[in-house]
Amino acid sequence: MRRLLLTSCSLLVFCALAAPTAMAQNSGQGAIGEADDKVVTNAGFILIAFFPLFIFLMSMLQGHLEKRKDARKAAAKARGKNAVWKGGW
Repeated sequence: MRRLLLTSCSLLVFCALAAPTAMAQNSGQGAIGEADDKVVTNAGFILIAFFPLFIFLMSMLQGHLEKRKDARKAAAKARGKNAVWKGGW
């Protein structure tokens, strides 16, 4: 465990120190070129659309999984097992 922690910390420090040099090319421009107003505006619109969509999809997934859990608990109770479902797979 200690070795894993040390390796993870070393990797994190290396990535933090190597990131500025990896992106310092092409006169400071990004991978898609100059970041003018249109690029920044479109990126903002993408973020505005992404987060509500992501929240909606994750909420739907959680609701589906809750229904499955409740159905599994009801089936176990119907079979006569009064043991409490422990949430394992």
